[in-house]
Amino acid sequence: MRRYKKKELLETADMLIEANEVIGRLCKSNTERALEILGQCQESAILLGNLIESKGDGYAELVEILENYCENIYQMSLALSDEEQIRKLSKKIQKQLTYLNNKIRHEIPEDKKEVVFFPYKASMWDSLESVWMAADADKDTDAYVVPIPYYDKNPDGSFREMHYEGNEYPDNVPVTNYEEYDFEERRPDIVFIHNPYDQFNYVTSVHPRFYSKNLKQYTEKLVYIPYFILDEIDPDDNATIEGMKHFCINEAVKNADKVIVQSEDMRQVYIKVLTEEAGGSKEARAYWEKKIDGSGSPKVDKVLRTKKEDLEIPEDWLKVIQKPDGSWKRIVFYNTSVTAILRHEEQMLKKMESVFQTFWENKDEVALLWRPHPLMESTLISMRPELWEGYKEIREKYREEGWGIYDDTADMDRAVILSDAYYGDWSSIVHLYQKTGKPVMIQDVRYGHF
Repeated sequence: MRRYKKKELLETADMLIEANEVIGRLCKSNTERALEILGQCQESAILLGNLIESKGDGYAELVEILENYCENIYQMSLALSDEEQIRKLSKKIQKQLTYLNNKIRHEIPEDKKEVVFFPYKASMWDSLESVWMAADADKDTDAYVVPIPYYDKNPDGSFREMHYEGNEYPDNVPVTNYEEYDFEERRPDIVFIHNPYDQFNYVTSVHPRFYSKNLKQYTEKLVYIPYFILDEIDPDDNATIEGMKHFCINEAVKNADKVIVQSEDMRQVYIKVLTEEAGGSKEARAYWEKKIDGSGSPKVDKVLRTKKEDLEIPEDWLKVIQKPDGSWKRIVFYNTSVTAILRHEEQMLKKMESVFQTFWENKDEVALLWRPHPLMESTLISMRPELWEGYKEIREKYREEGWGIYDDTADMDRAVILSDAYYGDWSSIVHLYQKTGKPVMIQDVRYGHF
């Protein structure tokens, strides 16, 4: 059932008052139109009564007023030719509706704000989590987390397998199934998303129902927060900005009412790129200045507030991490990105084999925690099918030998917090990892050795 707001109840009551005045003028000049309006008023009154009744027994008086109003509407329909009777009924109805309007205004409480979060990959939930926590703690807000399905894509762009990760969210996050939350009917006040691409991603696509251009139609405020963190850029560094414009120009940025980015400098970069894209006018700049918010990324909030001792560490991880005397080895977070394997192809596979050999030789002192990009498999099958078998062979060998940790869970932040250093490809994780103050080392795929 659609969620009706208090202001809509008041608007309906006001409409009935206005209709009563119109009927009084039409009763002699246009009886047919007057009867039509009376029928519409009765339908609206019944709907209004049902909506008020659904709010609880405390509003029985208001429902009774509407029942009496409907009786007076019926009597009016029988007396359209009697001007004196119409005048008396109209006056009576006016008093009823004015009283009803005042009661709704002063006795029905203000609406809670309804806020819904539509994440798709559980591993990207950290880009929304701290915002959800604030909304969930607000007594005047009803906050919903509704993970949405997404599809892998075939090389021709058609949809392949559908994924739903609603069972992979933290235990403290109450998840609502997307089939049970009808946003078209409920029309939430605010919608938060972190997927920017709609149909324009080569590897995956959220369900088309949840494209930003569709969500925008059913909420007063669509908010986009990127699931990634970029390297900070000087707003005057045009050469660097040129290489990241595609992060600024996408469907979610275009359709959202507000875009929240990681810093004020990044806000200025977005404004600059988007203003130029729109022709460079003052009006365009003013539009984007209002729309882009540089208050920071929730991903950083998550990493900085979580302590190592708060983590739940799987038993099979502990077997890799702990030395025979119970002390811990140094833990290195090894990250392999989609971009690197698409660019370097076979050379990247050789580099991975070299890295694993080096860490295997030092496994008594160092624990390797390998976390490939969560879309690695989907990307290779869709865009580099000739690499997929080689990659899968390397992955399975690493997992079967068991001397290192393979992390394909939804919780990327755990790897960041648990590890002592980062090694691997450039990616948005690097910028997040740097916030921890721990060492970061970038691998050079051109060299086959570590």
